[in-house]
Amino acid sequence: MSAYGDAGLGLLGDPTRRAIFELLARGPRSVQQLADQLPISRPAVSQHLRVLKDGGLVVSHAEGNRRIYRPNPEGVTALRTWLDGVWSDALTGFHKVTETATPPDPGQDMP
Repeated sequence: MSAYGDAGLGLLGDPTRRAIFELLARGPRSVQQLADQLPISRPAVSQHLRVLKDGGLVVSHAEGNRRIYRPNPEGVTALRTWLDGVWSDALTGFHKVTETATPPDPGQDMP
């Protein structure tokens, strides 16, 4: 299993980090802009951003005296690739089950 997928899902398992990530997916934002849209303090936003950045899902750049955050395309691609693999495995498993399932006897009443 890819470390990105495992780490990415863990990072986004926290509702506040997920909310921050969803806001950033709509457009780059500063810590203050995020804090203005969330019921948490600027320091709390900064802590969550640090976790997302360390996990590879967010990047930042300096703009004047503040940092602007946005999703990291490489991290998001790696997470999506992992999820696509999991989904593909689930569909393959489902297909195998449906192929081996015994069809109901047409002469029997179904419950």
